[in-house]
Amino acid sequence: MSLELLAAYLLACIVFTLVPGPTVTLIVANSLTHGTRAGLANVAGTQAGLAVFVAVLVIGLASVIETMGHWFDWVRFLGAAYLIWIGIRMWRSSGKLDEPGQTPKPRGGFFLQGFLVMLSNPKVLVFFGAFIPQFVDPSGNYVAQVIVLGAIAMLTAAVTDAAYAVLTGRARGMFTQARVRLVSKLSGAFLIGGGVWLALTRTR
Repeated sequence: MSLELLAAYLLACIVFTLVPGPTVTLIVANSLTHGTRAGLANVAGTQAGLAVFVAVLVIGLASVIETMGHWFDWVRFLGAAYLIWIGIRMWRSSGKLDEPGQTPKPRGGFFLQGFLVMLSNPKVLVFFGAFIPQFVDPSGNYVAQVIVLGAIAMLTAAVTDAAYAVLTGRARGMFTQARVRLVSKLSGAFLIGGGVWLALTRTR
């Protein structure tokens, strides 16, 4: 792969990760309500989810989807339900900021929450399947290239998501309970909308 093509891929990854999606919404909401550590734990979970997607690409996206068959739709529905459930919880949040060390963890912890939110959207898998192959040299080693490109995407996402977590966590002192409640409701509405959209659209 040429340096020009690699630079174009890196720029595309940065743009893709900077645009807020369900994972960024979750990270920001938890960093604001529970603190930076909670947001960073979400980031670690989403990184694990991205690693799963990269592994699927290495195996072969088309073969995985074909093997799953109609189960792929059930994964999508379960993911949509999970996003809606988290969104409802955020919408009903009181806006109270938890003190460090007294943060009530969601069931399974913030890491698992981030992991499940990432895996809950098979659209990301399909996007990766359509995006990364565009930068793969057909004459080169497919597996090695996908691993390198996937690692770059993960690193980019880790940096941008961690920045969201740290900056939001440090800004906690600037937010009143009313403002935190507003952010929680907006985040909840975004996740609920994302879940409904995911449930009503087809991935293949």
